[in-house]
Amino acid sequence: MEDIKTIVGFLHRVPLFHSLKNRQLETLAKRFVERNYPAGKVIVTQGQGGEGFFVVASGKCQAVRERSDGEKVVVNTFEAGDFFGELALLDENGLRTATVSATEDTKCLVLTRWDFTAILKEDAEMGIDILQEMARRFRIALDVL
Repeated sequence: MEDIKTIVGFLHRVPLFHSLKNRQLETLAKRFVERNYPAGKVIVTQGQGGEGFFVVASGKCQAVRERSDGEKVVVNTFEAGDFFGELALLDENGLRTATVSATEDTKCLVLTRWDFTAILKEDAEMGIDILQEMARRFRIALDVL
C-alpha cells in the first residue's frame, strides 16, 4: 500500500479497528509493515512462537490446525480485511495455534507485538477498543466449537 492515508482507509474497514478514530488509525498505519507471500507459502507455523499480527490486504490464506491424532483440519480462511495472529499481540510466550498458508498470492500488513505494546502505552483508549473487539471475536469462535 502506497501511503499512510491508503493504509488508514483500509484499516478502518478491518473489524478489529472499526471503532478507532482516524488519529489512532494513523498511529497504527505507521507501524504496519507490508509483506508479500506467494501461493503455497507458509506465513506462520503451528507450535512456533509468534510475534506478529497479520491483516490480509489482498489474496487469500487458510489456517490449518493439526490435531493430536495427526489429522489436519482447516479451521479458517482469510481474505482482504480479515486478520489473524491477534493472540501473538497479547501473549509474549504463546505458540501459534494453527499454520496459516497463502492459498493464492497474498499481501499482508504485519504489526509486531512490541510495536503494538508501544502504541497501547501511548493510547490506553485504543487498547480498550481493540481488546473489546478481540473479546467479541473470541466469543464468536467459542460458539462455533
